[in-house]
Order: sequence, then C-alpha cells, then structure tokens
Amino acid sequence: MESSRRRGVSGLLSSLSLLCVLLDLQLDGVLGLSPVEIEQHLEMGRKLLAAGQLAEALSHYHSAVEGDSKNYLTYYKRAAVFLAMGKSKSALPDLTRAIQLKPDFLAARIQRGNILLKQGNTQEAREDFEAVLQRSPDQEEARNQLHKAEELEELQEEAHKAYHRGDYTTTIQVLDRVVELSPWDPESREMRAECHIRLGEPRKAILDLTPSARLRTDNRAAFLKLSRLLYDLGEHHDSLSEIRECLKLDQDDKECFAHYKQVKKLNKQMESAEELISEQRYQEAIDKYESAMRTEPNVPFYTTKAKERICFCLVKIKEAEQALDTCSEAHQRDPQNINILRDRAEAYIQLQDYEKAVEDYQEAREFDQENQEIREGLERAQKLLKLSQKRDYYKILGVSRNANKQEIIKAYRKLAQQWHPDNFQSEAEKKEAEKKFIDIASAKEVLTNPEMRQKFDAGEDPLDPENQQGGGGGEWPFGFNPFQGGNFHFKFHYN
Repeated sequence: MESSRRRGVSGLLSSLSLLCVLLDLQLDGVLGLSPVEIEQHLEMGRKLLAAGQLAEALSHYHSAVEGDSKNYLTYYKRAAVFLAMGKSKSALPDLTRAIQLKPDFLAARIQRGNILLKQGNTQEAREDFEAVLQRSPDQEEARNQLHKAEELEELQEEAHKAYHRGDYTTTIQVLDRVVELSPWDPESREMRAECHIRLGEPRKAILDLTPSARLRTDNRAAFLKLSRLLYDLGEHHDSLSEIRECLKLDQDDKECFAHYKQVKKLNKQMESAEELISEQRYQEAIDKYESAMRTEPNVPFYTTKAKERICFCLVKIKEAEQALDTCSEAHQRDPQNINILRDRAEAYIQLQDYEKAVEDYQEAREFDQENQEIREGLERAQKLLKLSQKRDYYKILGVSRNANKQEIIKAYRKLAQQWHPDNFQSEAEKKEAEKKFIDIASAKEVLTNPEMRQKFDAGEDPLDPENQQGGGGGEWPFGFNPFQGGNFHFKFHYN
C-alpha cells in the first residue's frame, strides 16, 4: 500500500513538472523576441532618444532587454536613457549588469564610476577608474576622475574633523567643494544642513535638506527635520507637504505622525481664519486666530501673524482702542511690517489722532515706496490732519467717527439747546454762541448727509468755500444756512 502511494505521488510530481515545462515553453513563445525584433526596438530607442522622447525610448529599451537579457549593450543603452532622464539610481543596476556580462567594457565602468563619485562612494568609484586605467593607462577621463575621487576622500575626512571639533564655518567651506564633487551624496548635504542650523541659518539648511531627503530610499529623519524647519519659519503649507512624505514611507512613524497632527491642525485654523476674513466675518476670524495662538504658542511667527490679522479685523469692526493695543503689540514683534503700520494708522484715524496716523503711514512708506495703498492712505491721513486743524465735525458734536445718524442728531440737539444765542445776554456772549451754534449746525448738516459725510471722511470739508465751484458771493454751500432771515431769531427744527 505504501508503495502504491509513493507511485501516485511520483506520478503527480511528473505531471506537474511536465505542466511547468509546457508553461515555460508557452511563456517563451509569448516573451521571446527574434533578433530582428530586438534590433527594431533598439533602433526605435535610438531615434526616440535623439528626438528627446525619453519615456518612449525607455519603453523600447525595456523590450530589448526583456527580449535578450544577455546582451550587455542593451543594458548600457537603457542606462544611458535613465541618465538622460536624471534617474542615476535606475541606471546603476544596468551598468553593473553590463559590466558583469562584459568585464572589460570600459565605457560602462567609467559611467558607473562617475555615478558612484557623485553619490560620494569614493572607494567603489576608485575601483572602477583604476580598473579602466589597468586596461587602458592613457584613458584621460578615468585618470581625471580618479584624482577627483582621491580629492573627495581627503575633503570628506577634513569635513568630519572640522564638524566634530565644532568648527561649523570651516565644515561648510569644505563641504561646499564636497557637494560640488558629489552632488548626489545625502550625507554631505545633511551635514552641511546641520551646520547651517547650528549657525542660525535655517533657510540655507532647507536648501540642502530638500534634495537630500529624496536622495535616500527611506529618509524619514530628513523629511521630519525639513518639515520642522519650514514650520518654525511660518511656512506651514510646505511643512505639511514634507511631513506627509515622511508618512508615505511609514504611516506608523510616531514622531512624524505627532508633528503631522500639529501642523495639520494649525494649518486648518490659519486657512479658516483667512476664509472668514474674505467673507467679512471678522469677529469669527478673530476667534479662529486666537485658537491658532493657543495651538502654537511657542513659534513667534504664528503669534505675530495672528496679532497682525486680529489687528486688521478689529479695525474693520471699528474697535479702535482694542485695535490700537493689538496693532502696537504686533508692531513691536515685526517693526517693518507695513500692513501692521497701515492698520494701526487706521485705528488712529478712528480715534481722531491724525498726527499718529500720518506718522505710521510715513513709516510704512519708508519700507515700501511703491505701495499705492500706503501712498493713498498717507494722503488721506494728511488731509484729515489738515482738516482737523480747521474744523472737525466729529469733535464739534463730541461723537466718534463711527457714530450713527441717531447718535449725531441726539448730540446736535443737546449742544444746539446749550449754545442757542438766545440763552445769552451780553453781546460778546451772543457772538461766541453764534459761532458755536454755526459750527454745531454745520457738523449736523455734514454728518447726517451721507454724501457730505463721505467727503469729510476722505479728508475734504464739503462746507469749505475753497472746495466749492462757483460758490462765491458769501453763499452757504449746498443751500445751507443755519440763520433764516436777517434778524437772526435762530428758529430751527430738531429733525
């Protein structure tokens, strides 16, 4: 019985072996290419490569390699396409395979040595260049590249020594040449980035970390460091992009995930706040920016940015005193920010402190001479200052610049009753009261007329004869005269 079972198993194995052989034959029939077809693919690859159609050329070289995996030239030519596409990592295995198939293929060794040198692999690069020189001692390119490999080894050692003794400036100077010789070496770039960080030059560090993070297969540490640097500089959108690259490599990376949550939360709050501002929902935007400051209290950029935008919103909702405090705090944090100076100037205008408004606009203009908004704001503040030195209708009635019509009429009635000339006995008192009464009536006339009020707010006195056209002869503009008739009985209606 045991013998029978063994024969059954043996028969089954034989059948499976036969099936595998048949499948292999069928597969060879599908994938196998004739020499003519392989040559056609190579020829098309050459033409497309010459025309700069790299992706299409690569496709034909793939077919040629699959059709004849023993031809060293097809690997070499495909490597050339990879290099033309800037994919040196992909070219390296093809060059290595070409050398394995033909060890005396000097062109492939030089190409591989050049890639290894640029990657900072000096020992392996030297071996390739030395192998070429052994077979062809007069090969000039191999000799020059061997000298560069030897120079690179010395520079790498010098850079490490300077770094370990804390001489970061010297390290950077040495690494500048190292990176020139081996631009695809992530280790050298990361060391130079660390030196820039220690010297307080984060933006220079970012310039090195950005390519370095993509030069390694798994470089989560570089993506995390890059994201943190961008975050601290206030570039939260870019920070979010970089930390996502880290999570693509490993979604369970605890450090990357913790930083991702922080950046994503702050990014959402900042974007939401700006959307609310665009919708003129200023109080909600203030609340959102205050939340952002609680989310990130330790990075100065975000606190300063939030204060700047809250200052802007407070001006928009005419909370002038609160705006002034917030704008001043933001200005201390960022003294050359013209937006903060502009908004504080507007808060001063709302508080009728035109001299301070002019000062802020002038300071802002020093930082940006071409800014039209700042130039127009300065002109308006100067007009208001000049106007306030003549007659300020808001001050005459004792109301704020954002007072509504009802508040203006109420103030007018109270003052008109107080300064009515009939309330005074002596001629001197009556003349003073007449003057006061005219100013009060003028203020009410201007501030209850939307068109006239708009002109006054823009820095023009609509009742100033100098601003009127053809208004000579001592006539009151807009047909306005608080005194009806020549006897000055001061009869008026509180409308």
